[in-house]
Amino acid sequence: MRISARADYAVRAALQLAASRDDAPLKTEAIAGAQDIPHKFLEGILNDMRRGGLVLSRRGGNGGYRLARPAESISIADVIRVVDGPLVSVRGVRPPDLSYSGPAQSLLPLWIALRSNVREILEGVSLADVAAAELPADVAALTDVPDAWMNP
Repeated sequence: MRISARADYAVRAALQLAASRDDAPLKTEAIAGAQDIPHKFLEGILNDMRRGGLVLSRRGGNGGYRLARPAESISIADVIRVVDGPLVSVRGVRPPDLSYSGPAQSLLPLWIALRSNVREILEGVSLADVAAAELPADVAALTDVPDAWMNP
């Protein structure tokens, strides 16, 4: 699985909004500066997030962006889907729409299992969890496996 720069920036921007203690909107420049995200790229991402119902925007001197709902109710999967589409695809096709034959037949259940695990993790972690550095125990446990940090 590959996390695009767009998805990474979107999650980081959403986390910056989640960490904002008051309800005042944050300006694009402030988010971009805090997370070292190219400003123009971030504008497009925030517009996608607004159209996807994750953030609200307000124009003017006191304008900016804020989360559309509580950080506890927005999963990391929600953010990635809004900016990148499905969490797992094969050649741009969702696994249930694939078909294989011969010795490759068992690839389909493998891709479905992969998608299921990715969903379980990314749908089970909210912006609030990450912003508070409190990952769910089952997710945190996956990082305790020494090989998790190694690149084979």
